[in-house]
Formats: sequence, C-alpha cells, structure tokens
Amino acid sequence: MPLRTPLYSSHLAAGAKMVDFAGWEMPIHYGSQIEEHHAVRRDAGMFDVSHMCALDLAGPDATRWLRRLLANDVAKLTTPGKALYSCMLDESAGVIDDLIVYFFTPERFRIVVNAGTADKDIAWMRRQLAGHEATLTQRREGADAVAMIAVQGPQARQRCWAALPQLRAASEPLGIFQGAAVKSAQGDWLVARTGYTGEDGFELTLPAAAAEGAWQALRDAGVRPCGLGARDTLRLEAGMNLYGQDMDESVSPYESGLHWTVDLKDPARDFIGKAALAARPLARDFAGLLLLERGVMRAHMPVHTAQGTGETTSGSFSPTLNQSIALARLPAGVPLGSEVEVEIRDKRVKARVVKPVFVRNGQSLL
Repeated sequence: MPLRTPLYSSHLAAGAKMVDFAGWEMPIHYGSQIEEHHAVRRDAGMFDVSHMCALDLAGPDATRWLRRLLANDVAKLTTPGKALYSCMLDESAGVIDDLIVYFFTPERFRIVVNAGTADKDIAWMRRQLAGHEATLTQRREGADAVAMIAVQGPQARQRCWAALPQLRAASEPLGIFQGAAVKSAQGDWLVARTGYTGEDGFELTLPAAAAEGAWQALRDAGVRPCGLGARDTLRLEAGMNLYGQDMDESVSPYESGLHWTVDLKDPARDFIGKAALAARPLARDFAGLLLLERGVMRAHMPVHTAQGTGETTSGSFSPTLNQSIALARLPAGVPLGSEVEVEIRDKRVKARVVKPVFVRNGQSLL
C-alpha cells in the first residue's frame, strides 16, 4: 500500500488526482497541470514535498564525515542555515543520489534526500558512519516527523508572509540557498530560500502536525496547490536534474552536467569516488535540446549527431516556451547551436543543441 504524507487529506479535499510516486500516494495535478505551471512562473504555487526524507546529522565528527561522503565540500559552509547542493558518489564515481545539506554548526547538519532513494541512501550513509562519532536520525516518520512544503514563484515570499507572518522576521533577510530556524509551540520550522523550479521562494520544513494548517493558510493567501506534473515541467525548464532519469549510479556528475557540484579545491580532501572520477574518461556531454519541428521529446529517445548517437534523459512540452525541450547525454564534442535529429516514434525530428537550462525567473534563456 502506498505511503501517505501528512497532507494527503488536503490533496483529496482540493480535488487532486493522486498517483503512486516512489511508493508514495502523491498529487499529479489538481485539474490543470498547465495552469499550475503558469501559476508558479507568474505568481505563486506550492508543492507537497513531504515524501522527501529529512535527516538530522549530529556529532563531533559530522563535518569530517560529510567531507568524505560528498563530492561537494561542506567546509565552505560557515554561515548558520547556509545550504549546499551535492552528489553522493559510490567508489566508481556513480551518483548514488543528489541531495541538499544545511549547515547549523560544525557538529549539526540537516540533509534532505530524494524520496525514492531514501532507504538506499540511509543504508549507505550508516555504513560510512562506522568509526565516526556522529548520529543520523530520519525525520520522515515517527514522533518527530516533519512535513515539507515548497512555495515557489515571483510572489511566493510575499504570499508566504501574508499567510504565515511569524516567518517573516527570520526569512526576509535570507539570501539564495540560505535557511533559518523558527521556533513554534508545535516544534521548530526551517524556512529555506531554495527550490526546484527556477523561481524564487521558500521550502518550509515544519512539524507534521502543523502541515494542514499551514497549507490551508497558504491557500487562503492565494498560493495555488500544484502537483508533481507541474513540478517536473518547471524543473526541466530550469535545467534541474531528476535523479533516476538524468543521472544514476551508472554515470558520473561530469556526464550529468554537474561539474559545478564537485569541489577539488582542497587537494588534501579525499571523498568517496574521487579517484575514480579522475580516472574515468569523459566520453559524453550533457546538453539541452530544443525541438525545431512538431512533436514532443520524452526520456530515452535516440539523438543522432555527427559525433554518434546519444539519448534524451528528460523531455516534455515547455508551457513557458510553447515548444518541446529535453535534457540529453550526447557524444563528447557536439557543439552548442548544432542541429541534431531526435527519433520520435520512428521518425527523425530536427532539434538544436543548447545549454541545459531554458527558463529562469520566468524568462527564456534561449
């Protein structure tokens, strides 16, 4: 039986169409995926992301352990609440998962991992904890369970403050990728200026018991509930990878457009997968595709180039651009701006190779 988030009843009351996603019963849309997409680009929308798994890390060895566990370097985090995006690699430099880490003190962090990989991630992390003085506590289930609500869009912060004014003092000064703790009678909240849409906004982590009240307050303030369908087209337009489609354990961050998440500045730091990453030949590049003819690109479509055949990893119709876009893994050396052919239903359709980011803050980057 699929698992349910603390907001399950709220979704049903709002008329959501529910689907199984990574073992969780989640809303795919509330009537119109396109309208939900536009609401986030033009005003404010919110997503239940409580299926993702928050983990609390605490102990004297927390920083040392994370510096070995992750390809990005948490040593650069010095401001409480500052967040870092990273891949977690295996010994062969394959991507086990991508995640976000929040720094509170050198001995205390919050880690957020993907829903479908949470059990695998936690098992891997616990194995790596051997010999380290630190504890890892999951917060998705149990007495201290938290819910997570992402409020995204150009008006997201203003509408969030109207709905939940107690969050404004702590969250108004926040820079991008920074969070702040807010005390409440029901337990602590984490308000972070992060997201997965290419728009400004907050991701709220709050006690599970407070979730329905916060969701309703946000609705009353004009924030539109949005499902996983809009979340996927928004993140694709923003050029943000989806684990299991755009990368997994068979590819490295370098083959997934994630060079910027690998920190090699400290030569003395050894992280899991570092040696394999250095030795692994880079035979494929990660790029964006813009379809030039009729059709819609989806994942796992062959892409024919002068340098050989690649494959789309994610693809959809872009509501903002009004044409089909995709992310793709192509043979090394395919130049930006070149024309390629995508095989859609046994027909080759022309597309242009572009940078793997299409829309940010409501504006086309093409």
